[in-house]
Amino acid sequence: CGNDQVMLAVDAIRRHPEFVDHMKRIRRCETGREFCCHGIDHLLDVARIAYIRVLERKMPFRKEVVYAAALLHDVGKAEQYENGEPHEVAGARVATEILMGVDGFSALEKTAIVAAVAQHRHYDDNSSPLGKLLLEADKASRPCFACPAREKCDWVPDKMNAGIKI
Repeated sequence: CGNDQVMLAVDAIRRHPEFVDHMKRIRRCETGREFCCHGIDHLLDVARIAYIRVLERKMPFRKEVVYAAALLHDVGKAEQYENGEPHEVAGARVATEILMGVDGFSALEKTAIVAAVAQHRHYDDNSSPLGKLLLEADKASRPCFACPAREKCDWVPDKMNAGIKI
């Protein structure tokens, strides 16, 4: 276990009071939800899948940037549940606030992370490579084929994962 290196900037996001508050609110809003919850397990699944893709494709993203974007991509879910604001819009705003208080990322990296959070819901040719990567990893993280609540899901069948994609 001595080889494990803590990503200090990413851990600072995880410990940031705004992040902690939003995660508590999301957990409260999702109490009793049968599928597609947005807790830390989902965020880390997205991070790991995205980083595997970075390595496979030899993309120029630092591991910390990928993990930061993944950790923050659903941070706006509480606003979506509580007042209907799209979570990618709220998430970009909250991610900006959180990243202002975190060292370890350049201004350009912070801008890229916030843009990826804003872009992670819908495919657009004009989205940034990090935004497209986040969207792909987010969708690949959901094992729809094995979900016990699949019949109750409101995703259209062609949006569901029919098999393992990683």
